[in-house]
Amino acid sequence: MRRSRNLLIAALLVPASLVHGEVETSPGAVSYAQHIAAGKVTPPAATLSNPYAGDANAAAAGEKLFAAMNCDGCHGGGALGWTAPSLADGRWRFGGEDGAVFHSIFYGRPHGMPAFGGILPADAVWMLVTYVKTRPVPREVPTAAWPATP
Repeated sequence: MRRSRNLLIAALLVPASLVHGEVETSPGAVSYAQHIAAGKVTPPAATLSNPYAGDANAAAAGEKLFAAMNCDGCHGGGALGWTAPSLADGRWRFGGEDGAVFHSIFYGRPHGMPAFGGILPADAVWMLVTYVKTRPVPREVPTAAWPATP
């Protein structure tokens, strides 16, 4: 019941053209700087770029989607962290580039992050990325830092 309500709210917030599949919904193979390549040779893949980077209206829409999709239920209000990691502290377990954040939302991650790419179009996910990336880093960051990759 609650999921149906959240999807209804999201559908009201996302332009109808996005919900009805008039945009590409899958990014295909993705490459971003956090990938570690064997022999420093990366497999063929596209680099994702955020079409809404720096767009205040997209960030505002992303903020509404963040609440409508219950992202704040795990990541806390303002994405400051709660039962899931903070998305505002500048620390990224799976990479902080826009493409890596998109990948985390679209395909999900192990140990709790569901894949939203099956119910949200790519443009809506980009709006979420835009919102998350505009969150200011708090003065005090209570979370632990993830170890740096070699």
